[in-house]
Amino acid sequence: QVQLVESGGGLVQPGGSLRLSCAASGFPISGYAMKWYRQAPGKERELVAAIPPPGSSTNYADSVKGRFTASRDNSKNAVYLQMNSLKPEDTAVYYCQRVSGNYRGQGTQVTVSS
Repeated sequence: QVQLVESGGGLVQPGGSLRLSCAASGFPISGYAMKWYRQAPGKERELVAAIPPPGSSTNYADSVKGRFTASRDNSKNAVYLQMNSLKPEDTAVYYCQRVSGNYRGQGTQVTVSS
């Protein structure tokens, strides 16, 4: 059974950092493309980072380039999203997704506010 569980969200001040984690089970992430995306209330879902299988480069939304870094750790079967220099407009629920089969987790709330 494929499961994705996000964690690491919270309330942070503008300019702060958070590291999101997505623990996968039921499949080895090493062979799959993964994505981080986010959705804020009343807004369209936005792709944040697309993490291909090893060997290709990760792609980022223009809105997060230079601030966010996505990574995978195949030994821990997890993907991560390091978010630096956070802005209020980064406030959203963040989800990880396995591209094949469109599996996603329950999401983790990130709120950037002073």
